[in-house]
Amino acid sequence: MNIEELRDFCISLPDVTEGFPFDETTLVFKVNGKMFLLTDLEGPLSINVKCDPEKAEELRLSYPGVVKPGYHMHKKLWNTVEIDGSISDKLIYEWITDSYDLVKQKNKRKS
Repeated sequence: MNIEELRDFCISLPDVTEGFPFDETTLVFKVNGKMFLLTDLEGPLSINVKCDPEKAEELRLSYPGVVKPGYHMHKKLWNTVEIDGSISDKLIYEWITDSYDLVKQKNKRKS
């Protein structure tokens, strides 16, 4: 997976917007105005995705060194995933979709 494939997948999801709210290198994807994924365009490709707290910990234990507590994020709810080829694109897309669904469902309950 590369940044173009990552971007194409994220913007293919319903109601997704993208932008640079923090700086010129941190690309953020939002659903209904709430962030579900962010990535830095500089350096090795990695993503921050939101997770159910129990799943977040499970993924860190299952993929040590590649899945870590979310960098600059709420460590209980976010994971940073290094995109280095050791985890299949299919699984990463599932985690992105899970993050998207978590954020979208939370927004629906608040409406």
